[in-house]
Amino acid sequence: MMFVRFKTSFARCRPVIFCLGLLIGFPSSTPATDGFHAGPAFDEFALTLGAGNRVEALGPFFYDQQEDSESTWAIAPLFSYDTDSVTKTAEFDLLYPLLTYERFGMEYRWQFAQWFSFSGGQNQTETGEKRFTIFPIYFQQRSPDPDLNYTAVFPIYGHIKNRFFRDDIFFVLFPIYGRTHRHGVETDNYLYPFFHLRYGNGLRGWQFWPLAGKEHRDVSVITNNFNEAEIVSGYDRLFVFWPFYFREDDNLGTDNPEKVRGVLPFYSLARSPQRDITSVLWPFFSWIDDRGKKYHEWQGPWPLVVFSRGEGKTTSRVLPFFSRSHSDTLESDTYAWPFYKYNRMRADALDRERTRILFFLFSDVNEKNTETGAIRKRVDLWPLFTWHRDLNGNSRLQILALLESALPNNRGIERNWAPLWSLWRSESNPRSEATSQSFLWNLYRQDTTATSRKCSLLFGFFQYQSDSKMKQMRLFYIPVARWHTSAEHPVK
Repeated sequence: MMFVRFKTSFARCRPVIFCLGLLIGFPSSTPATDGFHAGPAFDEFALTLGAGNRVEALGPFFYDQQEDSESTWAIAPLFSYDTDSVTKTAEFDLLYPLLTYERFGMEYRWQFAQWFSFSGGQNQTETGEKRFTIFPIYFQQRSPDPDLNYTAVFPIYGHIKNRFFRDDIFFVLFPIYGRTHRHGVETDNYLYPFFHLRYGNGLRGWQFWPLAGKEHRDVSVITNNFNEAEIVSGYDRLFVFWPFYFREDDNLGTDNPEKVRGVLPFYSLARSPQRDITSVLWPFFSWIDDRGKKYHEWQGPWPLVVFSRGEGKTTSRVLPFFSRSHSDTLESDTYAWPFYKYNRMRADALDRERTRILFFLFSDVNEKNTETGAIRKRVDLWPLFTWHRDLNGNSRLQILALLESALPNNRGIERNWAPLWSLWRSESNPRSEATSQSFLWNLYRQDTTATSRKCSLLFGFFQYQSDSKMKQMRLFYIPVARWHTSAEHPVK
């Protein structure tokens, strides 16, 4: 591909970078084993948190990183390219998120500004498909299987298959006419959304919205993926002058049939063996008796005032002053919303806690594997810093962090934009006992291991390194001191 050839060409141009270094005051010769250190103009170093190395040049604007099977290089924020030979994935970003490319195995997708896209590859049935989209105007798919081909020009005429949560979509001069198919149910829309007919798979109904509508579904039995008979519940639904009057009988054929009646906003009722709900001046004042989950709840006026009591749920809420809600697996506390908010979730082997102040201004996330005791932690203080530690104990601190707190774990932001404002980076790997610190894109950089230390300052004009055998210092790239390290004097 074009960007692969560009990367190869750039790698061949590294000697040119060294020669250009002469113009800014550093020599092109490099130490035989330590890489070239002239940050922020050019620096090459081993990774702290993984196996591999990284090259950075021209401050935050270029880097080339190799980590295990993953290769990443970028001219930030213009574009970046990331590949993984093991997972057979590739990602390319141009002025992220303006243009993105993703490939997984044989499948790929191009997308422009979330509106224009085309994709293709081989699906689970091993039929190669290619899609082209100019959202929401043009949709096209081509496949070796003619039954999977479609073309649509919205709103004039078109046919779309297996998209937008529908098996099949057909329209002519939409909204005059449109037909959709999903799970065996056909819906014919005329002057959408005012009139439609629905039929198929035991279902039949109609609506002339918002005047009236009626729908019925039979109770049926299907065979699930475990080759067992499974009941699909039925229902009867009617509305008149939506949303003012409605009548519904749901979950028919099950052990928890439910009757729902309402004349909004005056009242609404829901009755079932497991739960009763009564609302007056809906949705402001409600009473809930949930016998299935074992709690009672009073709401009024909702959502500002809510009180719940019982085994399944305990809530006390008077917004914006305070809100406390607890169950066996969930916990949520809020004080002076949105100033302080705390959430906790316990499920299987996961115990997750998050504390936030003023939405994303401050965030503290703790995730614990209760089986192994391993802890993952992340702290963000916008826009000053982001710090995180993974389950292996590896940690990283970054100052500044302009978007990371609002968009955590966004690989596009990390690859393309984060290098521009990462004034300070600090990493620690407790397993390998390796640490690193970088200030102003390696204007100052220090790397340490259990047996060695390297330090570079001011475009590499000052360099110091030591290991278990020797210490040495360079000024303006000229060795000025070298001495052996004795066993009685540890490396410092």
